[in-house]
Amino acid sequence: MGIRKILTDKDPALHKTCKPVTDFNERLWKLLDDMKETLKESGGVGLAAPQVGILRRVVVVDTGEEIVELVNPSLLETSGEQYGPEGCLSLPGKYGLVKRPNVASVRAQDRNGNWFALDGEELTARCFCHELDHLDGIMFTEVMDRFLTDEELESGE
Repeated sequence: MGIRKILTDKDPALHKTCKPVTDFNERLWKLLDDMKETLKESGGVGLAAPQVGILRRVVVVDTGEEIVELVNPSLLETSGEQYGPEGCLSLPGKYGLVKRPNVASVRAQDRNGNWFALDGEELTARCFCHELDHLDGIMFTEVMDRFLTDEELESGE
């Protein structure tokens, strides 16, 4: 396993649509293992493959209980609404106000190609939506209302 470099928002890879995974093999497993290690090292809650320069539909999300691997994920259903600060490992130190669903259900494949569904609430739902946006080349800055100011960040508002 290894720590991969996280690309910043200026990198063109972050603005491209990712291709589906078709080969469930050791190369995918290494990518998933590296992404999990990179996520742990970064202190973030989610990481998408394009953030480490791989244009494939692969995401890892820390639910607070475990780090889940989502291969070829899609949103099944969303409900409710939450509005609040959101950041991104590809935009260190920048946070914006974003409206997201409060509950999100995803369908994805595991590292062996088996399909499953998973529900997330609050931060996990926000993370599912944020990371799946990455797979379509969408940064949170494209869906946010505005950046939070330094003063807002310092006061914790």
